[in-house]
Amino acid sequence: MFSTSRIITILISVGLVMLSAIPHEVAHGWMANRLGDPTAKRAGRLTLNPAAHIDPFGSVILPLIMGAFGGPIFAYAKPVPYNPMNFDPKTRNRDEALVALAGPVCNLLQALAGAAVWRLAFWGFNSGLTSGTLAIDPWYNVAYWVLTILSTYVYVNLMLMCFNLIPLPPLDGSKVISPLFRSERSRRAYYRVQQYAMPILIVVLYLIPYAFGVDPLGWVLDSTAGSLFDLLMGA
Repeated sequence: MFSTSRIITILISVGLVMLSAIPHEVAHGWMANRLGDPTAKRAGRLTLNPAAHIDPFGSVILPLIMGAFGGPIFAYAKPVPYNPMNFDPKTRNRDEALVALAGPVCNLLQALAGAAVWRLAFWGFNSGLTSGTLAIDPWYNVAYWVLTILSTYVYVNLMLMCFNLIPLPPLDGSKVISPLFRSERSRRAYYRVQQYAMPILIVVLYLIPYAFGVDPLGWVLDSTAGSLFDLLMGA
């Protein structure tokens, strides 16, 4: 069913997504704990141990299904739980926004760190080519794959950051902008959209591109994550 190269691609793709998504989820829980909500801490989710965050469907079954169809590989970790009722009522809306923002900010920090390591590795790669050390196999191939994995890691984090900042429930962006809704009535009306969030995402992700050949989400992510990637990597 899967060739060896396809299996390796799936494993690397899932590994990089989980490596990026797990700190994202931990950041949500860490911020919530700092603001007075110990829900994630009590649930044992303030850890980078993958076992605490792996979702049977999103981390295993979904990427296998996507791999079987030959498309891009996507995976996700279990969302970290938090209870906004534990926040100070006077700053609850602000605190919810900070918890939501913590995940994308964590992805940005990971992307910056990955880009810095990539630049160091690229400098070493060029130095090795100049000296002749990396001009022969297998070191050339090893260096190539290290640079490829690092650049993919940067890109995955930027994509996760920008995707999660889309202001559509249940994505983080919906909670980041929630303080803009001054009245409880308008806030409830906005979150009522949440029950339609998954159908909306499916329409945007699959039906519109398939039916009309237009990919609005792809355009948004290319304009944001893609541009940031080019900036960080010096493309």
